[in-house]
Amino acid sequence: MPMSEFGFIASVRRLFESVPSNGFEGIGDDCAVFPFGEGESLVFTTDLLAEEVHFLRRATSPFLLGRKSLAVNISDVAAMGARPVASMLSLALPRELTGEWADEFMRGYHDMSEHYGVKLIGGDTTLSESGLTVNVVAIGRVPEGCIKRRSAACEDDVVMVGGRLGASAEGLRDILRGEYDTPNALIHKNPEPQVAEGIWLGSRHDVHAMMDISDGVASALVHILEASHVGAVVDVESVPAVSDVGTAVCGGEDYKLLFTVAADRADGLRSEYAAAFGEAPFVIGRIVASESPAIEWRSGGRIITPDWHGFSHY
Repeated sequence: MPMSEFGFIASVRRLFESVPSNGFEGIGDDCAVFPFGEGESLVFTTDLLAEEVHFLRRATSPFLLGRKSLAVNISDVAAMGARPVASMLSLALPRELTGEWADEFMRGYHDMSEHYGVKLIGGDTTLSESGLTVNVVAIGRVPEGCIKRRSAACEDDVVMVGGRLGASAEGLRDILRGEYDTPNALIHKNPEPQVAEGIWLGSRHDVHAMMDISDGVASALVHILEASHVGAVVDVESVPAVSDVGTAVCGGEDYKLLFTVAADRADGLRSEYAAAFGEAPFVIGRIVASESPAIEWRSGGRIITPDWHGFSHY
C-alpha cells in the first residue's frame, strides 16, 4: 500500500535516529538548525519544484518561476524567525530550456535574491529528459533566543495568521481553467514571503510557535499541534478568507505566517504589528489542552465537522 507524504517523512526520521546529529536539530521544523557559536544559529531548508506538480510551464514566465523558486524557500527561513542570507540552486533542464529561457529564469531568481539580500553561493545543473525540476537550499541566520519552532505552542495561546488566505488557491483554479493572467493567478505565480514579519515575530518572546502556510492552515496548524502535544479551537468566521473558508484553510501556497501568542500579550502584539506592517494579524482561534493534536472547528459557537485537509504532494 502506498505511503502518504508525511508517513514517508516520519519513516525517514525514524530510520536516521541512529545516526549522530553532529550538532544539528533535524527533521521536524521548517528548517534544520545548527548553532555556530556566539549565540547564533544557521538554519537550512530545501524545497523541490517539479513541472506538472508544482507549476505548469505554459502558465508562467521563467522570470516569475525564478522568483517563486527562491520565495517559497526563504518563507521557511522567515518562519523560524531567521534572516535569509544565502541560497544554493540546482536545475534539471530540458534541452530546449538551456538558452534564453534559463537566462530569464535566473533574472527572476536574481530579482528575489537582490530584494532580500540572499547570495547565491552554489548549486548544480544537469540535463533532464522528463520536464523541468528546480531544487533550492536556503540558509538563514538567527540569534539563539529568536528561533521559533513548531513545538513551542502553549495552552491558552492565541492562534494568528499574518494575512488573508485563499487567493493563491483561487489563482491555481484560474490557471487550471486556462486563465493565466487573473489577479489571483498572479498571486499564485508570484508570492511574497513575510520575511520582515518573520524576523520581527522571532524577536518577540510572547510569540511561541510559528511556521509558514504552504499547504493550508488545516495542515500547518496540525503540524504545530502534533509537535506541541496540544489541540486547537478555530472559529471559521474569523478566518480571513479571500473567498470561501474551505479554500482559505485547505488551498495552500499563501506563504503567510501562522503563529501562536501568549494570550495576555495578544492585543498588544496586534497593535504593534499593525504599526510596523500596516495591518494587524488575524486571530483565528486558540490553543487548548488535548490528548489529540486535532483542530476543533466552530461556526456560530457550534462544533462543525468539515472534511478539511491541507495539500498533500502524494
